[in-house]
Amino acid sequence: MHPTDGSAGAALDAAAFDEAVEFTSGLIRIDTTNRGGGDCRERPAAEYVAERLAGAGLEPVLLERTPGRTNVVARIEGTDPAAEALLVHGHLDVVPADASEWSVHPFSGEVRDGVVWGRGAVDMKNMDAMVLAVVRAWARRGVRPRRDVVIAYTADEEDSAVDGSGFLADRHPHLFEGCTEGLGESGAFTLHTAPGQALYPVAAGERGTAWLKLTARGTVGHGSKPNRANAVTRLAAAVSRIGAYEWPVRLTGTVAACITELAAQQGLSVDPRARDFDLDGLLDKLGPAAALVEATLRNSANPTMLSAGYKLNVIPGEATAYVDGRMLPGGEAEFIATLDELTGPDVRWEFHHREVALEAPVDGRTYAVLRESVERFDPGARVVPFCMAGGTDAKQFSRLGITGYGFSPLRLPPGFDYWSLFHGVDERVPVDALHFGVRVLDHALRTL
Repeated sequence: MHPTDGSAGAALDAAAFDEAVEFTSGLIRIDTTNRGGGDCRERPAAEYVAERLAGAGLEPVLLERTPGRTNVVARIEGTDPAAEALLVHGHLDVVPADASEWSVHPFSGEVRDGVVWGRGAVDMKNMDAMVLAVVRAWARRGVRPRRDVVIAYTADEEDSAVDGSGFLADRHPHLFEGCTEGLGESGAFTLHTAPGQALYPVAAGERGTAWLKLTARGTVGHGSKPNRANAVTRLAAAVSRIGAYEWPVRLTGTVAACITELAAQQGLSVDPRARDFDLDGLLDKLGPAAALVEATLRNSANPTMLSAGYKLNVIPGEATAYVDGRMLPGGEAEFIATLDELTGPDVRWEFHHREVALEAPVDGRTYAVLRESVERFDPGARVVPFCMAGGTDAKQFSRLGITGYGFSPLRLPPGFDYWSLFHGVDERVPVDALHFGVRVLDHALRTL
């Protein structure tokens, strides 16, 4: 039996729900593993979605910076020529998966007991498929959105985006002409905070990316002799200081709004900006919902890689480390000054990869429509804004003046650990969640 929705009946048909599942499974079966450093080939998946967009009467364009690293862009003409355009984007690449760790093969796309299994089921071939299903249903029913809707399927999001959204924003900005807002990953999924309580966090911000390379230089020497200019020692000291540093709390507008909403759900009235606000005390009361803000209360810097030396009894002249840093909106200056202090005079640091932090309004029409679209199909649920700890393609598209929201709607059952499935083992998505997402996306895209 297919879900029904009277308000969306003119736009959706039974095939839309079937296709959401079929396309999720089909895209999972196309192995688009991104191992970094250019080791990925998205073209087969790009051709898959392009063929289905063309089947909906659209004219998809396939674009590559590097052979095999393919992006797809198509535009749906809206009914109001004066309206600003809307971008809907999803990436085609996925992170690696070790089949020996999985219950099913990660690229099987198996549908079992009402669940679609495989790498990309939540990150984010499900959203790719739901958008395809909605667009094709519109074509069958002769439905057009109010605004132009630009559909973009990107390469390379799981690495640097240099072959994906970065390439599109820098080299093909004309394809996004008129776009002022964008919807992408990751938000509008169910977070069960207590029996009978369901939250749907919509992303209205992202911390900035600050991947760092640290380099310490010293004097080459024999490992048996004293060396006060030991590059390894200098680097290790700096890495230790960075790892131990407690970054101060800095509440951004999005995080403060999220805290206020979460407190209200618990029947509490709080002012996060008040001088006597007890943040730790509130977090203790929020239970599972605290996960929505804990990672975005401050900047962060986590050492992840070390490299030095070529022989055990030789003190090397250089040692390097890499640090995954993340910066809050408005927190870049503090981040840079702190890293200068923590690394000290003997270690040089530089940005290995850098992208901006983002923040989107939560008091305007767009957020209101997204909230209403979710709550329409899950009455009693509560939509809250949140800031992503990491980043998405919205960073690159922001170069074009596009304000981004994370909105990939899924209604998930209690006990479904959505967070752990991102880049995790046994990634999967319920069929019912895809059906819900199709309904919500259809309503949101036509209402916006």
